[in-house]
This record gives sequence, C-alpha cells and structure tokens, in this order.
Amino acid sequence: CAACHQIGPDATNRVGPTLEGVIGRTAGTEEGFAYSEAMVEAGKGGLVWNDESLHTYLENPRAMVKGTKMAFAGLKKPEDRDGVIAYIEASGGAM
Repeated sequence: CAACHQIGPDATNRVGPTLEGVIGRTAGTEEGFAYSEAMVEAGKGGLVWNDESLHTYLENPRAMVKGTKMAFAGLKKPEDRDGVIAYIEASGGAM
C-alpha cells in the first residue's frame, strides 16, 4: 500500500489518495486527488469506506468499481484484508 498511499497526520496524496481519515469518507472525495470518473460516481452513488466496503474493494478493486485507476489485483485471503484494515484504523485511517 505504501508504494501509492500515505497515512498519518502529515500524509499527502501520491499515486493514490491519502488514507488518513479514509474510514467514514465518501469514495472519490479526498481533496486534491484526481480520481477516476468511476470512483467519483461510486461516491455519488453512496459508497462510503467502512469495514465492509473496504473488505469488498480490497478483495477485487476492479470488480467493485469498474474503471478504478487503482492498479492492484486485490487480496484474496480475508485475514490479509483484516490486517490491512486494522493497520489503517490504527494508523489514522478512521475519522
């Protein structure tokens, strides 16, 4: 994740948006990041990042948001997704 995203109080957008405060954030709304139209539309359609939506997205991003720019195949093991979400929560990802 760190190759594209930052998290923490001084995090900035990189190849991907900052993950600071991502849990509870509407998809496609981090200020200053150029999202794909698909991600912006997903947010307008009601997608908010929470434990359940992150699990689904991290399993297969392109299946959940067709047209996302995120070039990541996904994490097939639920325990791997649990670990990433726990890290995000512990590192400042929760609003």
